[in-house]
Amino acid sequence: MTFLIKILIRMGLLKDDLDYHFLRASMVLIFALFGYQKWFEYEAQVLVPYISNGPLIFWLYPVFGIRGASWFLGAAEWLFGLLLFLGFWNKKLGILGALGSCASFVGTITIIPFFPDGWAASAGGFPAMTGNVAFLMKDVVLLAVSVYLLKQDILRVIAAASMDNSTGASSVAQARP
Repeated sequence: MTFLIKILIRMGLLKDDLDYHFLRASMVLIFALFGYQKWFEYEAQVLVPYISNGPLIFWLYPVFGIRGASWFLGAAEWLFGLLLFLGFWNKKLGILGALGSCASFVGTITIIPFFPDGWAASAGGFPAMTGNVAFLMKDVVLLAVSVYLLKQDILRVIAAASMDNSTGASSVAQARP
């Protein structure tokens, strides 16, 4: 085990925030691909039972219609993905992307208890997830990743601001006669 750990360390696993960058890149890819799907009729139809039963997103159909709701979600997902992508260089934009990402996944996770026939009785008496609820369960992990990115970006903005303040204070002190 020690040998394996040493190899992973040499590969850079503990350097340069690899986990943070990998999670950010993964979320950008997820938003790009899931956002892309929303522009097509087949996806708009697939979303009907999800949006119809979402306590936080049900309003999309009365406001935008079926296709419009799908386009709205696709545009929002691309926006969040773009902000997360820009967060590689600008942590404040990363914060906005992570906030949007959190909102997106809270919106989908809240569908789980309201999805009709989302849980089937199993032989052991414990309810088993059906396909649609099981599909939504991935969003619990994606919400956790979004919260992690949000926390990291906030910490990095705070650290940069405190570094700027301490550098500014020392510059002012040095400039005084």
